[in-house]
Amino acid sequence: MAQDFKRYSQPAVGTSPATVHTSNSNDALVGISISNILGSTILVDCYMTGGTGGSETVYLVKNAPIPSGGALQVLAGGAKFNMQSGDAILVKSDTASSADVWVSAVDAIS
Repeated sequence: MAQDFKRYSQPAVGTSPATVHTSNSNDALVGISISNILGSTILVDCYMTGGTGGSETVYLVKNAPIPSGGALQVLAGGAKFNMQSGDAILVKSDTASSADVWVSAVDAIS
């Protein structure tokens, strides 16, 4: 069976949490990139909601600094995260309209 690769993006994320992807099946996250689009360092959070009971919040990174023109690769070195239906990936910055986010996933892993 062929894999169904998907991409999700959210430009100019700011101080309100932005939901970049909500799973509707069993997915595997293979990459998350957060880029600073401003001229000064920003601090970002990237976290997953859902989990056991559907109400957990688990941080993948918290208050991670990204310098001007830089990017943070949340998944690196071959790491992958599994998501189940209803789990969501959210990103927030300490500065308005400051981060572009890209998520790569494999949809509907069985």
